[in-house]
Amino acid sequence: MFGACAPTAERLPVAGIEWLTPCQPGKIIGLWNNFRAAAEKNQWAEPAEPLYFLKASSSALAHGRPIPVPAAYDGRVAYEGELAIVIGRRARAVSVADAPAHIFGYTCANDVTAMELIGRDPSFPQWARAKGMDGFGAFGPVVETAFDAATASLRTLVGGRERQNYPLGDMFFPPAELVSRLSADMTLEPGDLILCGTSLGVLPMKPGTTVEVVIDGIGTLANTYGG
Repeated sequence: MFGACAPTAERLPVAGIEWLTPCQPGKIIGLWNNFRAAAEKNQWAEPAEPLYFLKASSSALAHGRPIPVPAAYDGRVAYEGELAIVIGRRARAVSVADAPAHIFGYTCANDVTAMELIGRDPSFPQWARAKGMDGFGAFGPVVETAFDAATASLRTLVGGRERQNYPLGDMFFPPAELVSRLSADMTLEPGDLILCGTSLGVLPMKPGTTVEVVIDGIGTLANTYGG
């Protein structure tokens, strides 16, 4: 998939296919506080470097699949519509200038979060658990290899109602810089995902609610929470 690839011109009816995740990430990296508008509203300082966490690879969920309601947590669960970078070539300590050559493409993501878990224990913020439950890493439906994040916007629809609408160019650390900086900390492998963070409009979901993450030029990721 990440080597030589070309369109086949084959077409299949959507109704007759089973959606899978468009790649199998070895790791999923999520950004915190990467959008200026959200930082300004929440009075967060501009980060000096990317602030990130890891989501379990087992949290990956395909377009159209239901997001499971957690069995061991009964608090609020939030959606977060995000742009995701798909790594195409091994990247280790690459420069910002060389980073685009290591990006295979982009996809839509929903960084689902068990909101009340993160700060529930004052001695240990539970980012991994809150972000890494089964189904909490929905992404898809496709990987778009020709996409310009600087000029695109993202919308999140919850039950058909628009809840997020923000420009992807508002990032503190745009995709090439994210790949460069993160590759200085850890080797990025083909298929790895970097979730670029979210902006204003994050709210809890109710079971049975369908969440659609829409990025013009990529497509629509749709999943129903608990349904």
